[in-house]
Amino acid sequence: MTQVTERGTPLSAAPRSAGRRRSPAAAACVVGGAVAAGLGLGFLAVLVVVLWISSPYPDSGPGGALHLAAGLWLLAHGTELVRYETLSGVPAPVGVTPLLLVALPVLLMRRAARLGHAAEEEDGEEVLPASAVFSAVLCGYLTVGALATVYAAGGPMPADPLSAAWHVPLVAVLAAGGGVWAARGRSLGPLPPWWPGGVRRAFTRPRYTLALRAGAGGALVLLGGGALLVGASLAWHGAEVQGSFLALTGVWSGRFAVLLLALALIPNAMVWGAAYGLGPGFALGTGAAATPLGFTGSPALPRFPLLAALPPEGPGTPLTWAAAGVPVVAGLAVGWFAVRRAREVSYGETALTAALGALVCGLAMAGLAAASSGPLGSRDLAAFGPVWWATGAAAFAWTLLLAVPVAVSVHAWRTRPAKGAGAADPAEDDRWHDSGVREVRWAALRRAAGTLIPDFSSAQAPLQAPSQTLPQAPPRAQSQAPLQAPSQAQPGAQSGAPPRSQAPARASAPASAPVAGPAPGRTEAPAEAPRPEEFQVHPVPAAPAAPPAVPVDAPAAPRRPRPVTVAQGFSLDLTPIPIPAAAATPAAPPSGPAPAAPTAAPPGPPLVPPASGVRVMTRRKPDPGA
Repeated sequence: MTQVTERGTPLSAAPRSAGRRRSPAAAACVVGGAVAAGLGLGFLAVLVVVLWISSPYPDSGPGGALHLAAGLWLLAHGTELVRYETLSGVPAPVGVTPLLLVALPVLLMRRAARLGHAAEEEDGEEVLPASAVFSAVLCGYLTVGALATVYAAGGPMPADPLSAAWHVPLVAVLAAGGGVWAARGRSLGPLPPWWPGGVRRAFTRPRYTLALRAGAGGALVLLGGGALLVGASLAWHGAEVQGSFLALTGVWSGRFAVLLLALALIPNAMVWGAAYGLGPGFALGTGAAATPLGFTGSPALPRFPLLAALPPEGPGTPLTWAAAGVPVVAGLAVGWFAVRRAREVSYGETALTAALGALVCGLAMAGLAAASSGPLGSRDLAAFGPVWWATGAAAFAWTLLLAVPVAVSVHAWRTRPAKGAGAADPAEDDRWHDSGVREVRWAALRRAAGTLIPDFSSAQAPLQAPSQTLPQAPPRAQSQAPLQAPSQAQPGAQSGAPPRSQAPARASAPASAPVAGPAPGRTEAPAEAPRPEEFQVHPVPAAPAAPPAVPVDAPAAPRRPRPVTVAQGFSLDLTPIPIPAAAATPAAPPSGPAPAAPTAAPPGPPLVPPASGVRVMTRRKPDPGA
């Protein structure tokens, strides 16, 4: 007997069919990676060719422009280029990568990985695992990268092969990993089992999720502060910046190229500004550095608009010391984002989360400082930009010293008891995650309930003398009797009597008639105890001349519930409760003329018009942490 799969194919043919489906999927992922690299190369090639065409004095042909475009594409990955045409004749490396240019290959590679992972499913079945998609996209991208490295070697600024051998794969791996992770829903699972047990316990999911958020928030605050410092310096040295921009070239195509280069270097300037505010500053060659404490050395800087906005040489001033406010705000941000809105979190866990957030912020700033710096030449310009390890250490120290006390203080403030609140049950109080608002909610609930619930003290007088307002019918013993056989409970069912719903209603006795007790041999059903979470309010209207006639079998008209929101998480449910009319007991027709059948009143509370009861119910949202 041949076994088949859910799709109806033989089980022996399933591996072969899966293999046939995996081959085109893997090929599509490889092509996607190659297309992502080709799109980046094509964009830069078009830009360089347009600038070459618009230049009035081109020093090379279109081949040289295409070689330069390939070199710029490799520079966008962090690869160092080598400039051989120098005044001294010594080859000068160019390693400062415009960070805005890095966004081009990263976004294209990430999109290719996401599309490859989305196309791996065929009719709901996974064709390729995530690791296979990642490897296939990476293979296609690195193939084009190797060809671009070989092609750029014949241009005016070839790439360093050793630098390209690890920079291009590093950027591709990070971008492809981010794309596959985003396609899988950005899930943060536990750490691998080969990590030490203490590290895995420290990085539990809620903790390191908050740490990542706090560290990212601190890094963004530092970058924003750096951008603010750069903008203020550009505005302060506006005349020098304008003169440097106009002195570089006199044609519009050259000025457009300088403007594009300055825009591509703005993220680098933001990182340098953040490093300046943190304290280590940045190097302007081997013998010069700019810090808030002063500008030391005399660097030989090229003429460029962004470099014209540097602080003046000499010791620092109170205006430069004010840059220390940037890491202070970053530390406050890390401490604020590291606090969880839960009472069961201890102060130690809050402090540990803030410390991990400071570590994440330090690592992020160290990576950004390393990516934004590099050499701009040989000798004096061999070191240009912030030192990565000093910037990362300063960011970690600033945020650690400020984030931990801020996080603990914010946690203590959020978990403080409310003013004037009595001693609460600890078991009940632990079930509340948003502490400090329970008493406020209950107070608002009591105030709203006091305006909606009538005063029972004024309603006691009518309730004690119901016979003075409305006539009350005697209770029907048969309606409270247990279910019996048809021959005993309904004697008229076999003698051709009409059913209970069609039988005429019995005339109600006057109010002064004695109340009949239960039938002999029958027990009266016990009254249902009121529920603790709801109660019924029966307002007693003014005594009418005669009760309105309501058919016995007429259903009560449904009314729409009227929920009233009292406070966040609480509501008053004012739902009308229809009072069902008791069924009439069949009786023998009277000998005289049949009197008019008044409305039968149900046993229990005083007779009120149907559907006049109001149920007031308080509701509380379920606590997810209970």
